[in-house]
Amino acid sequence: MEATLFSPDERPLVPKLYRRLLGAASHAITKDDMRFIVESAKKMQVPQRDRFGFHPIVSALETACTLAESIDADRHMLLAIMLSPLSSAGLIQEIDIQNRWDEDVAKMVRGLAKVSTLYSRSASVESDNFRKLLLTFAEDIRVIIIMIIDRLRLMRAINHHPAEKMVKEVAYEANYLYAPLAHRLGLYAIKSELEDMSLKYSNRDIYTKIAHQLNETKSRRDAYIANFIAPIKDKLSAEGLKFEIKGRTKSIYSIWNKMKKQHNTIEDIFDLFAIRIVIDCEIPREKSECWLAYSVVTDMYRPNPSRLKDWISIPKSNGYESLHITVYGPDERWVEVQIRTRRMDAVAEKGLAAHWKYKGIKSESNLDTWMNNIRDILEAAETGPMELMKNFKMDVYSHEVFVFTPKGDLYKLPQGATLLDFAFNIHTNVGTHCVGGRVNGRNRKLNYRLASGDTVEIFTSQQQEPSIDWLGIVETSKARNKIRAVLKEAENKTAETGKELLQRRFKNRKIEFDEATLSKAITRMGHKNTIAFFAALGAEEIDINDVIEAYLSVSDRALPEQNPERVSASEYTMQPAEEDTAADDDVVVIGDNIKGVNYRLAKCCNPIYGDKVFGFISSEGVIKIHRDDCPNASHLKDKYTYRLIKTRWSGKVGSQFVATLRVVGKDDIGIVTNILYNK
Repeated sequence: MEATLFSPDERPLVPKLYRRLLGAASHAITKDDMRFIVESAKKMQVPQRDRFGFHPIVSALETACTLAESIDADRHMLLAIMLSPLSSAGLIQEIDIQNRWDEDVAKMVRGLAKVSTLYSRSASVESDNFRKLLLTFAEDIRVIIIMIIDRLRLMRAINHHPAEKMVKEVAYEANYLYAPLAHRLGLYAIKSELEDMSLKYSNRDIYTKIAHQLNETKSRRDAYIANFIAPIKDKLSAEGLKFEIKGRTKSIYSIWNKMKKQHNTIEDIFDLFAIRIVIDCEIPREKSECWLAYSVVTDMYRPNPSRLKDWISIPKSNGYESLHITVYGPDERWVEVQIRTRRMDAVAEKGLAAHWKYKGIKSESNLDTWMNNIRDILEAAETGPMELMKNFKMDVYSHEVFVFTPKGDLYKLPQGATLLDFAFNIHTNVGTHCVGGRVNGRNRKLNYRLASGDTVEIFTSQQQEPSIDWLGIVETSKARNKIRAVLKEAENKTAETGKELLQRRFKNRKIEFDEATLSKAITRMGHKNTIAFFAALGAEEIDINDVIEAYLSVSDRALPEQNPERVSASEYTMQPAEEDTAADDDVVVIGDNIKGVNYRLAKCCNPIYGDKVFGFISSEGVIKIHRDDCPNASHLKDKYTYRLIKTRWSGKVGSQFVATLRVVGKDDIGIVTNILYNK
């Protein structure tokens, strides 16, 4: 394997790891398997080393050995670990893996490749969405376990690595992401080691100080615990109790957390040493036997009453039951003792109050239940836990998709979310002006449905505005509500424009604007919503002249036919223009002497006897008489020629006319008085 460019330090490692793996997993990995992998690796002329400079084959062998020694020597998982770097280098294809070994192995190799792509996105792992996407990409829980083991391998390898910044980044990632996952899976030893090394790399001074303050080897600490529990065992047995008793010293990371939370020194940590007594008894006798054990412990060691926590008499809201006491043990050390029954212990470890929840790790109900099932398999499967893992699908987040921005920011959206949903999720202004986007380097339309892992770039244009069709594109209520709000705001602006336009036209034509009359006209035209009506008017979807006509029609009906307050021109003698050929009651002749026609004199121009006039058939069937020089005449004659009718005065002067008088004069003092009173 010289062609693979191993460094001088790496060359002796390969045969050692080879023998170590065969020794730990001889029943799972054959020499033929190893021979094939070795021969394939020889073709790796220039290996793609990781950012720390480690050879991918050496890393894979170390990860495989760690898995076989710490969890289980599962054949398919070990093969997936060692074939993954070969697949990434293009030395073996997925179909070849499937044909030579198994589809299950090929699936895990594919999952490892997908997960590795997440780290090329420069995404922040401190986001909960990153953890969810990691679980979604993995597809198989065994891939997650491999990732945890590989991270443990890396953490062991980077001690004193010169790239301190990268070491701290990996340490933070291990503590934030992989240690909690290991805890949820019941991999407690791995979880504790990851946390301890994370503290060591991120704050070596604190780690060294705590380690020095403990100042005890593991054997001496174990001896202390054994010395502490020995008399308790004898006394509990003498009382006839069936029990299991275990003792431990808290990890350095756990001690550091206690010191930060309690603002204490290591000497003041009450539960530096922890003992757990688990009693095996029937449910009716649980409380009595727990308190009996409490009596035995406190008779031997002086308790701290302020540290007593009775969660047996009154369990925690999450179902946790246990007695916690802190006693003064040998060598003047405080030791925490937890007393519970086997049932209580099962509830605390795997039920509603699982240990990770008791520790306050953030969780979600569906993930919690799912992870607990996995942990049960890891702890209790008789036929090999990893064998049963094949049936577990990583569909815990099947109703969500996780997508990246080009900068690596990660967003969570519901399944079926579109490019437009993503745009509104970023910012309302981005969504409002979205014209499309680029997904994984390809241009996509607004309705493109996103998938987990997509990298999305949004295109915007200031000319773009939302439309009602967008409501059928988006999936999220957030985007839908924002679209409705923008559409409503746009409608209100257009309505204001329409109303101003109508008011200006009324003013130009000297028509009095009355809200009540206009409301009636709007209803008559078939519009129920005033804002929608004005918006349509502003968008030029309604002819403003039709509106004026409807308004004047309603206004005419509201006014009396005669206005007694108007001054009559009875003293003015009018000569008939021509012979009266109309009916006795008609002032005008319409068409070819049509009689009994319903007509009105238009109020926009107020025609009087002698004016040149024409008739206009309104939408209501009423003929309105306009002067030829009416402000509306030009528009009516151009657009509604088919509704015009010839009209002339009948020669009868028996009616009063409303007329307007236009006076032109030179502005001077007393001009109004002169006009009114001078003869």
